[in-house]
This record gives sequence, C-alpha cells and structure tokens, in this order.
Amino acid sequence: MSTLQTIQRMIAEQFELKLEDLVPDATLESLGLDSLSVIEFMFNIEDEFKIKLSNELLEHIKTLQDVVDIIDKQVAEQHGKAA
Repeated sequence: MSTLQTIQRMIAEQFELKLEDLVPDATLESLGLDSLSVIEFMFNIEDEFKIKLSNELLEHIKTLQDVVDIIDKQVAEQHGKAA
C-alpha cells in the first residue's frame, strides 16, 4: 500500500470521509479538517509510520499530497539514519 493509500484510509476512518473525496490535491480545509483535527491526525501518522514530525513541517501542510510528501521524506530521513 502506498503512502497516499495509507493516508486516504486513515483519514477516511478517522474523520468519516469518503475515499473518493480524498484526492491528492484536496486541501485539508476543504475536507473539513481544522487545525486541531490536523494536529490530532498528525499524531496518528507519527504512530502509523513510526516517525516524528516537527511543528515547522506541519505549517507547510495544505493538501493530502503535502502530507504524503512530508511523510515520505521523514520516513526516508529518520529510518535511513537508524539503518
């Protein structure tokens, strides 16, 4: 399962959204996620992907694709250092 598919599944379950609405360029705001919801979701992402996201990174997240890009980058950096 790709990062995008995992994020889509997680966000659909957590916020009771339809998978077909979760396209990469969908903004989190358009999906009805406020800043508190985004922070809550990021904690779940950290658990799922076993990464740590900085607050600075969270400021750059606007779309689902932004989430995917940041996760992929963090997984590569953090898991690469552990290897």
